[in-house]
Formats: sequence, C-alpha cells, structure tokens
Amino acid sequence: MLTGKQKRYLRSMAHHLNPIFQVGKGGVNEHLIRHIEEALEVRELIKISVLQNCLEDRDEVAAELAEGAGAELVQVIGKTIVLYKESREHKKIELPV
Repeated sequence: MLTGKQKRYLRSMAHHLNPIFQVGKGGVNEHLIRHIEEALEVRELIKISVLQNCLEDRDEVAAELAEGAGAELVQVIGKTIVLYKESREHKKIELPV
C-alpha cells in the first residue's frame, strides 16, 4: 500500500508520461491485463486512457486493471489512470519513505 507522500511523488513523475494503453468499448480483458503487466515490469509507472466509447465506469476500470495486474492505483484523473508496480528486474523508481 502506498502512502500519500509516495502517491504524490509518483503523480509528479507520471505527469510527463503519455498514455500507452487505451480501454475502449471492449472493456477490460485478459489480453489487456497481460500487456499491462508486461509494461509495468519494464516501466514501473504507466498511464492508461479510457476512451469515450468505453461502457464501464472509469473507477471500476481502474480498480479492475490494478487488481488484475497486481499493481497499485496511483490516480484516476479525468479519463486517465496511473498505475505503479515495483519491477523485479528493471527497478528504476526509488520511492520516498
């Protein structure tokens, strides 16, 4: 579980990132979750955008993706979701204590 200080730090790092995944009318599926897990292993911090045609609620989508990928939900702002998961092999981000 991330502390408030850690979430603020991750939000500041994520500000400059572009979304690398989009959730559309297909919603959340195993294929998408697997790709997100792989991306998190390499990058640790990613942004995902929820498209207009997505029928599910953005907060539900964020919770589903975080749970499915075993990641921490950092932020949901507008139609953008920020996820963080510490990498086993490619650790780059040092969280404040």
